[in-house]
Amino acid sequence: MYQRFILNYLESWKNSAHRKPLVLRGARQVGKTTAVQQFSRSYSQFLGFNLEIPSHRSIFGQGLEANQLMQALCFFHQVALPKMDEPTLLFIDEIQESPEAVAMLRYFFEQLPSLHVIAAGSMLENALDSKHISFPVGRVEFAYMHPLSFHEFLGAMGEKSSQEILSSVPVPQYAHQKLTELFRLYTLVGGMPEVVKRYSETKDLQALTTVYESLAISYIDDARKYAKNQTSARILEHALTLAPKEAGSRIVFSGFGNSNYKSREMGEALRALEKSMLIKLVYPCTTESLPLLPNLSKHPKLQYLDTGLVNYQAGLRGQFVEQKDLQSIFNGRIAEHIVGQQLLASQNTTLPALNFWCRESSQSNAEIDFIVPFQNKIIPIEVKAGPTGTLRSLFEFMDRANHPFAVRFNDAHYSRHEMITVKGTKFKLLNLPHYLAGQLDNWLDWHLSEK
Repeated sequence: MYQRFILNYLESWKNSAHRKPLVLRGARQVGKTTAVQQFSRSYSQFLGFNLEIPSHRSIFGQGLEANQLMQALCFFHQVALPKMDEPTLLFIDEIQESPEAVAMLRYFFEQLPSLHVIAAGSMLENALDSKHISFPVGRVEFAYMHPLSFHEFLGAMGEKSSQEILSSVPVPQYAHQKLTELFRLYTLVGGMPEVVKRYSETKDLQALTTVYESLAISYIDDARKYAKNQTSARILEHALTLAPKEAGSRIVFSGFGNSNYKSREMGEALRALEKSMLIKLVYPCTTESLPLLPNLSKHPKLQYLDTGLVNYQAGLRGQFVEQKDLQSIFNGRIAEHIVGQQLLASQNTTLPALNFWCRESSQSNAEIDFIVPFQNKIIPIEVKAGPTGTLRSLFEFMDRANHPFAVRFNDAHYSRHEMITVKGTKFKLLNLPHYLAGQLDNWLDWHLSEK
């Protein structure tokens, strides 16, 4: 067993004086159920229900009031009703299978405030939309789970010392080569819990094929299950099959994946996959100061759930053996994709957001890979898969920015440089190795505060 960051959040939720029923969001197989089961060990009593099981689902469909339902749930598990000084954790998995269970979250909050309730599900919003139901507004809170971060991956691989060093600022030079090699392995394998578990046990990349295939099939099955009709199911399957091959690139909805599908129908399919947290449509901003205002009229980049799945489904695993650095894999898109995955994985308390910056004109175009809000500033982030690369777009951004801070991820050990643009704008560039993308906030604190 290894520690997931979400457990720290769940512990804070448990001890909060303003706790509400928690809806744990995330794609299928990112570890939601396992995390809750681990967390349940801190409770004297745990009631778990999977509403894909008819006998579990039927209890919630009987129209019982909150107190009566609680009695029925305890009776089902043959346990006594909880005492006020011994909090019970109720976990409702696959809650999308029961509209009645979704509605009951409100009454758990209002009538049984001492009961600790967590709900989770797959294709959650799509399933609820198809049944015209929604979570009770103001009566629930949300948290988000992603595939394993690099930090969590190190824990799963038994690399405790590397895990500790990764969290230090700055990272010592002697650890750089090993962390780079481990991050390359993480980029290849990905962060899906079952995949990581299999690799940690076997150290055999070929043994992962069946796991990747099983995950891909389960996502397609889910998409078919909650599609509006057969046509919608075909479009969703096409979008889901082609998304890994388009990962890291800007996309056009019309004809996506060399199809004949129109912009509207493909846009609906891709947004449905985004609701399921299988993809992220990363839209550009065209301003250099807060607030971030994504321009939804421009073409988005496509971020897929997991880079390991991208490598498998796009047939890239062989390139990791043939090429020496991330620059040469998928035209450098894998380096950008794994950095994006780490930036998303660091967000579990708010709806995960990711944006990039662009300026498009008839004379020239400029694009920054990512931008992140930090201390009332928009920090530009360039991702260079190798140690070198031009900074023309970054110079253009910094000429317009209201602060002097920028970040570049590449293969080299960390460093800081005083830079000056062609127009004479001075700024401070923090160079970080790719493996520190998940630690960005700590490094920005250091970068902005260090003399």
